[in-house]
Amino acid sequence: MQFSYEVKDSYAEVKSVGRLNMVAAPKLREVVNEVVASGSNRVVVNLAETNFMDSSGLGALIGCLKAARQAGGDLRIAGVQPQVKMVLELTNMDRVLTAYPSAEEAFGDD
Repeated sequence: MQFSYEVKDSYAEVKSVGRLNMVAAPKLREVVNEVVASGSNRVVVNLAETNFMDSSGLGALIGCLKAARQAGGDLRIAGVQPQVKMVLELTNMDRVLTAYPSAEEAFGDD
């Protein structure tokens, strides 16, 4: 799994490519913590190129959400693929992690 991030005007976008599983989950936490520590507390995790997520990946997203909120910001997800959406719905975490069609729309109303 590969992660990259880009700081934009009003948020930071973290892109993930590959499978978000127990191997990749710690790296996601590391990248988001780095983004938050650098001063960007409004984070969008772009999952457009993530076609699989397990419970470890879900736990990492929740941990990242907590880190962003503790820094006074928020974390949102965008570009959610069908399998990832199914995991979010089955665990009712879609109520906590609202999915947006694109990273640009995630903080578009704020």
